[in-house]
Amino acid sequence: MEITRVLDNALRKAAAVWVAPAGHDPRLVWALWRDDAVLVAVGGTEQQVPGLADGVGCALTVRSPSTHSHLVTVPVTARLVTPDDDTAAALRTARLNTTPAWDAVYRMDLSPAATS
Repeated sequence: MEITRVLDNALRKAAAVWVAPAGHDPRLVWALWRDDAVLVAVGGTEQQVPGLADGVGCALTVRSPSTHSHLVTVPVTARLVTPDDDTAAALRTARLNTTPAWDAVYRMDLSPAATS
């Protein structure tokens, strides 16, 4: 559970992560840390992430919010979710200077190996 603590500390301050679906280059995406999970909204007016789909393995890279250097890269599995009203509102609020409209929201679940 140490990695969850590292992610929690970093993502309380950071608003973006790098996501690299298997076989694709990493993309910098806006993210929301909520309920011990990274949520990423894609499509529509939001970022595009080629290769991101339900059940796809990805590498999630987080940079240090203070030094902007590499902090950690962990294996995750993207899970397509339908955000509840509170989560959708939090995703909109996290975008600050824009009115987001997304096609899909993915929850990045840590792979079991990352938490052991």
